[in-house]
Amino acid sequence: MHDDAIWSACSPVPDAGIGINPNPFPQLKDEYLKQAQKVIQDPNILVNVVSRRVKQLKHGSRPLVESLERLNPEDIALREIIEGKITYQLYNADDPLN
Repeated sequence: MHDDAIWSACSPVPDAGIGINPNPFPQLKDEYLKQAQKVIQDPNILVNVVSRRVKQLKHGSRPLVESLERLNPEDIALREIIEGKITYQLYNADDPLN
């Protein structure tokens, strides 16, 4: 899977006059993104899981991973996915619990 495929649904950001930057979140660590894509292969699901977790972190939830370096909420969410601290469950209309 191409690294930029995950951000294809996002609007592009100008790249200093050189062209279009396909990743509107350049502050994300590419290594974390690549590792998280191995855990959640569907880019749409990965974006949704990361977005939901980033909102939680920005509203005061504590990170589920420790880091010696200061990470932004997006990278924390990716690390949590990589380390298996957060997962997702697809909605199933036939499931009586939904």
